[in-house]
Amino acid sequence: MAIRAVLWDVDDTLFDYTGSDRAAALRHIEAERLLDRHPSPEAALARWQEVMEEQFDRFVSGELSFLDHRRERARGFLGADLTDEEADAWFGRYVALYEQAWTLFPDAVPALDALTPGYRHGALSNSSTANQERKLSLLGIRDRFEVVLCADGIGHAKPAPEAFRAGCDALGLRPDEVVYVGDRHDIDARAADEAGLHGVWIDRAGTAAPAVTAAVRRISGLTELPALLAALL
Repeated sequence: MAIRAVLWDVDDTLFDYTGSDRAAALRHIEAERLLDRHPSPEAALARWQEVMEEQFDRFVSGELSFLDHRRERARGFLGADLTDEEADAWFGRYVALYEQAWTLFPDAVPALDALTPGYRHGALSNSSTANQERKLSLLGIRDRFEVVLCADGIGHAKPAPEAFRAGCDALGLRPDEVVYVGDRHDIDARAADEAGLHGVWIDRAGTAAPAVTAAVRRISGLTELPALLAALL
């Protein structure tokens, strides 16, 4: 069956979330004069990451709204009982730095160029719709995607098969006509396969164990994606 479309993960697939977040978080922690609370800058960043993962999981599960997850990140990192207004202000100062650091991976636009007009494109993310719409617009690639679907809008988050099928439905295609590309081998590539799509894992670090690599389609960069898609025809 011919592949007609690519559904893309956004963060750490097209957009360098990890790099942007680390740079902004460190600047924010320094600006707020909080570095001396931690043994080292790396320890401060590790705590930042720990709190982010904990609260983002609560957002993905539906326990928190996107805004409330940000508030809880501020409270959790500071270990303080902030009001909503105080949490919004504190986290907002980080967001300003984070947006200044936003950058696409160097292979993102070339890959989109190489796959257009041969394939249709959509985005499927576990983040919030408003956040990803803004991000893709400011990064200059929103017009590349027919649809942008996020967990808060569709009521399902990856790795649930309903999330992937919602992307296919939005494109008007069967799952076997769609490839999903993401930076996680479990909730992206493998889960997409289980939902009936063709999952592709972009392993930029190149540190996967052989057993993991053998279980999913793997690329180390987006320049490899056109050849992989051609092989699926």
